[in-house]
Amino acid sequence: MFLAFVQCNYGCGSSSRGEKLPYFLSTAQRCRCTSVEKSEASAQCGQVPVLAREPVSACQQRGRQVLLHHNEAGFRHAGLQSGGDAGHVSGDLFCAQIREHTIPTPGQHGRNGELLACQRVRHCVHLDTFKMLTLKYLSDYFEVYEVSELLQGEVSILQAALTQRTVETRHDVIVTDLSATEANYARNALCKALYSRLFTWLVNKINDTIRAKRIGKRKCIGMLDIYGFEVLEFNSFEQLIINYCNEKLQQILIELTLKAEQEEYIREGIQWEHIDYFNNAVICDLIEKSKSDLDLSSLPAQNHHGILALLDEECLRPGPVNDETFLYKLTQACQDNPYFESRGCRNFIADSTLPHHSFRVRHYAGAVTYSVMGFIDKNNDILHRDLSQAMYRTDQPLLKTLFPEGNPKRTTLKRPTTTATQFRISLGALMKSIQGRNALYVRCIKPNELKQPMIFEMALVQHQVRYLGLMENTRMRKHGYAYRQDYESFLQRYKMLSPHTWPTWSGLPVEGVTNLLRFSPVHNSDYCFGRTKIFLKHSKTLYELEKYRQESLHDLATLIQKLFRGWVHRRLFQQMRRSQIMLATNYQAWKFSVEVEEGGSSCLSRSGPTTLWAFYVIWAAYLGWKRRRYLLWLSRHLPSESPLCREWPSSPRCLQETSYYLRKLYHKWRCHKYRLRFDQTARNRMREKVTASMIFKDRKSSYPKSVSHPFRGDYVRLRHNVKWKKIAAETGDQYVVFADIINKIARASGKCLQTLFVVSTSAMLVMDQRTLQIKYRIPATDIFRISLSPFMDDLAVFHVRSSEATRKKGDFLFETGHVIEIVTKLFLVIQNATGKPPEVNIATENEINYPGVKIE
Repeated sequence: MFLAFVQCNYGCGSSSRGEKLPYFLSTAQRCRCTSVEKSEASAQCGQVPVLAREPVSACQQRGRQVLLHHNEAGFRHAGLQSGGDAGHVSGDLFCAQIREHTIPTPGQHGRNGELLACQRVRHCVHLDTFKMLTLKYLSDYFEVYEVSELLQGEVSILQAALTQRTVETRHDVIVTDLSATEANYARNALCKALYSRLFTWLVNKINDTIRAKRIGKRKCIGMLDIYGFEVLEFNSFEQLIINYCNEKLQQILIELTLKAEQEEYIREGIQWEHIDYFNNAVICDLIEKSKSDLDLSSLPAQNHHGILALLDEECLRPGPVNDETFLYKLTQACQDNPYFESRGCRNFIADSTLPHHSFRVRHYAGAVTYSVMGFIDKNNDILHRDLSQAMYRTDQPLLKTLFPEGNPKRTTLKRPTTTATQFRISLGALMKSIQGRNALYVRCIKPNELKQPMIFEMALVQHQVRYLGLMENTRMRKHGYAYRQDYESFLQRYKMLSPHTWPTWSGLPVEGVTNLLRFSPVHNSDYCFGRTKIFLKHSKTLYELEKYRQESLHDLATLIQKLFRGWVHRRLFQQMRRSQIMLATNYQAWKFSVEVEEGGSSCLSRSGPTTLWAFYVIWAAYLGWKRRRYLLWLSRHLPSESPLCREWPSSPRCLQETSYYLRKLYHKWRCHKYRLRFDQTARNRMREKVTASMIFKDRKSSYPKSVSHPFRGDYVRLRHNVKWKKIAAETGDQYVVFADIINKIARASGKCLQTLFVVSTSAMLVMDQRTLQIKYRIPATDIFRISLSPFMDDLAVFHVRSSEATRKKGDFLFETGHVIEIVTKLFLVIQNATGKPPEVNIATENEINYPGVKIE
């Protein structure tokens, strides 16, 4: 399994400032370095990191330069064991890893860097070809010699490290020979250590090359890539840690989405109905740590009793240790856990689907059966000190860096941590890093197990949708809120959308946000106020706010440009004015001096025009002083800001015209300021009242009585009627402008018939008041004239253009107590529909067109 976490750093202007690979977990691939199960063949082919497939012929040509002969079948860490597809997988993976490690390192350029990197890979490759026969004997000494030559070390040292073990006590040094099994184990441990440490070294070198060079505050985007849940025919230690990693990631997903979001709604006081979900924390506890409901009566006192903790304890305890004792202790500790099954549990003694040497864990993605064979060896992974010293004593500088514990000067004899412990530490650091970020998730759904196109297995897809929790997340997205932000940050970003909050807001942030949203086009149902945050229901609402914000920013930029250009031209004008005054003054002084030089008589003869010029200069200065004094006095004695106030201070006779224009300008300003206090609904009502004044003022006698009465529109609460909602959905008349029961004058008899009169944004409807059946529906575009009398009556005639639908009925005559409101609202509807206002005829005589008859 390969799990990579790539961190991309960004600076100002969204430019890339470098990348980093802070976490790269390849524990399972390290275990597969020396043995790959037959069932893992296809999975391994897709999980080797940074695979760059290269033709075998190219690999052979490259390999000959570093003593690599074409013997891929013997390289178990590069492909499969016997029985696999060695021709395709083994050769490709072998060449791919050579290509992977031939990246030139710092200080090594060109071909020399590639050759040295190939040698380091060859160390791992050749070690795996050794076959241990009996004590002190190897199957082929040529392989030992070849590896020693590549390592630039002594053959005797490598041979002794692979066949012997040195145990140091306080007084003696004991050298023991290894059996064939122990020697094979030591060889595999060295091979895995070379592979793992070389890969870690390579990742660190890549980080040194691509990381940001400058230190400072910068933003970053992290991308976490993981292969996913793994279930094979034969599942062992590698699959357990792979699936454990997936369980932890699923737990993080639950905590950051379903759990954390619902807790935030409750904490903020948002009305919320809890959405149930499966929390796999119990499965994570089963694998990694103790649980309070485990039966530990048969076990000694200990702090951790999860599967990995019991495995570490079994590996570290003295005495004979094997996989069967581990399974026995694991069964005793976890037999009461509902997510653990084994043949030692009471409820699964007769379960024939569960082998005796296996146990089963019910993961969130389904039950997986693990074989304990090899658990102890794969978790121990102990590299003896003799092997570390042998690597350190070579002439390769890199090996001294990879094996620092082989330094003879180091006296520490601390036992190395197990594979499971190393994996838990790395995974814990990764989880801590993810929890501190705003995480987004991409879930991949496999349509089939064959990895082929055009095949869709419904059962498999439904199973993945179910265990990934996609339905719970969908319900969360449907009923939850797409965006939330604290009031202060929200107000700081969108304060330019309201004149009350721009440029500064001195009140509480929640009050500022309330005023801001009141003047925005956002509907009340699209947001909700929490205790400390504002919640937006739909992401479309956020996009609309951002759109209006961009428009406001353009307006502000235009205002800044206007003020700056005005300031620049004002300075230029002032400079030109000073220059002109200076030129005129100097010219007058020069002219006067010339006249004085010509003679006193001529100077005296010209004293009259000079005096007149001085009079005009003084008079102009006096008028300027008078105007400035009046303006300053007027600024301190302005009347009330109410638009109804008609008072105005008196002015000097010479400034009466200026006072008249200032009075009109001040009245417009206070009317504008008064209109800013209204929200959109109040503005619409004011617009209707202004329209009514334009139509009926001084033209109809009943208009003055209607001024003080507000226009309600829906007098029968038609908007809440269920039948009307169905009818409106069919006709498209969603918004009701006016609705009331009025009298319709019959054409034949002249009698008054009560009917439901409705005006929508697109049509005029005449309906039955009981059944809501539509009798007539006249589009707004077909009404071209409205006729009334100037008297106190409540009659109104609506003239309709001749068409197929209205040819039999003609015009409409109605009587209502809200004639002013009906005519005003219909006037605005027709104006919005046609782009021009209809004709309103108020006269003592009007004509009505009925089918075949014209009545005056």
